[in-house]
Amino acid sequence: MKTVLAFGSNLGHRFQTLQGAIDSLFDAPGLDFVTASPVYETEPVGGPAGQEPYLNAIVIAETTLAPRTLLERVQSEEAAFGRVRRERWGPRTIDIDLITVGDVISDDPELTLPHPRAHERAFVLVPWLQIDPDGVLPGRGRVADLLVGVDQSGVSLRDDLKLQRPD
Repeated sequence: MKTVLAFGSNLGHRFQTLQGAIDSLFDAPGLDFVTASPVYETEPVGGPAGQEPYLNAIVIAETTLAPRTLLERVQSEEAAFGRVRRERWGPRTIDIDLITVGDVISDDPELTLPHPRAHERAFVLVPWLQIDPDGVLPGRGRVADLLVGVDQSGVSLRDDLKLQRPD
């Protein structure tokens, strides 16, 4: 199944954390890297005031893992990179969100698919559109169409930062 993952970091060595999390996440069977978007620097959305800007990227992958298994793997990677869940939308070393897993639609509070706010978030839609111009968010529509109604201010391309394909 095609899966879309969103990576973000606003604490510590942000770019190194993004690259390290990607390398580590794809270092086990069941998840195959397809492509990564350019890196964007973005203003925090929600959460406490005074947070540092995020670095964000989208990764498209193919998976044979069940959505819940993939979620467990993602959360394990977050923990390995020092993610602490203290407050909603608070600062974090790494955040990895499952945006889509195939065409799976789930209202489970522990695993809502597609991601419930992806259609509102320029830091998801802008990089996704760049690497998948025909991308579709199940139940919401084409990424290009969704982006038309979203404020894109505060989302800046970082040409100086390039994610590498995991080894």
